Amino acid sequence: MTLVMGILNVTPDSFSDGGRFARVDDAVAQGVALVAGGADLVDVGGESTRPGAAPVTPEEERARVIPVIRELTARGIVTSIDTMHAATARAAVEAGASLVNDVSGGLADAAMAATVADLGVDFICMHWRAHSPDMDALDRYDDVVAEVRDELAARVDALVAAGVGEQRIVLDPGLGFSKVTDSNWPLLARVDDWSRGHRVLIGASRKRFLGAAIARDGVDAADPAVREHATTAVTALAARAGAWAVRVHDATAAADAVRVVSAWNNAARREG
Repeated sequence: MTLVMGILNVTPDSFSDGGRFARVDDAVAQGVALVAGGADLVDVGGESTRPGAAPVTPEEERARVIPVIRELTARGIVTSIDTMHAATARAAVEAGASLVNDVSGGLADAAMAATVADLGVDFICMHWRAHSPDMDALDRYDDVVAEVRDELAARVDALVAAGVGEQRIVLDPGLGFSKVTDSNWPLLARVDDWSRGHRVLIGASRKRFLGAAIARDGVDAADPAVREHATTAVTALAARAGAWAVRVHDATAAADAVRVVSAWNNAARREG
């Protein structure tokens, strides 16, 4: 069954909930709430990657996330670390994180691949072309599915060459990253064409391309909160397509969607 990864942004400037969980106590309480609501694991990040976001130093990032990961681990909660920095990945795993989620797929820090290989943890490799200030300008594709497939394949080859077990690699198409609106939908519709048999993480939660899809009179599509029902629809479709996990803000809505799909699929198998 598709896993639910709850998003925990320990940042002042994330696009949907920046600043709400910047204090350690608030972040830990949110992590606990995500699990109570149905999350299987909590993805802890200390640097916003929204379009136009300014970078933070790895030292600042670690100061934000390590106390949170340590406390959540002490409570028996499975965590991942959302980072592009190898030093943060290492510190987070040493503090208890079970896997590394790198939106750059290891491109932002040349030491990431060897670090993950040494740590022996699963690695979420996302399709990525540039840092936040520049990524929208790189939404240029002749065939987005083929190009994402090939660019992810190159990352997998590099990771394996550095010693990361291929079975440990999860692929993420990077929805919203160098993909403003229309470029996202083919990647959702054709998961098997770019995933090449790897486990897949889908991270569509509240992203602007969903706002563009639901825009109509009376709907403020620029408000991330308005995109929650659309997120749940994508969660259901991703679960139906066999995604390993979905990364979401609302764990309860996602967990309900996943369980409905599971019940549907079970009934279909019995009838078949």
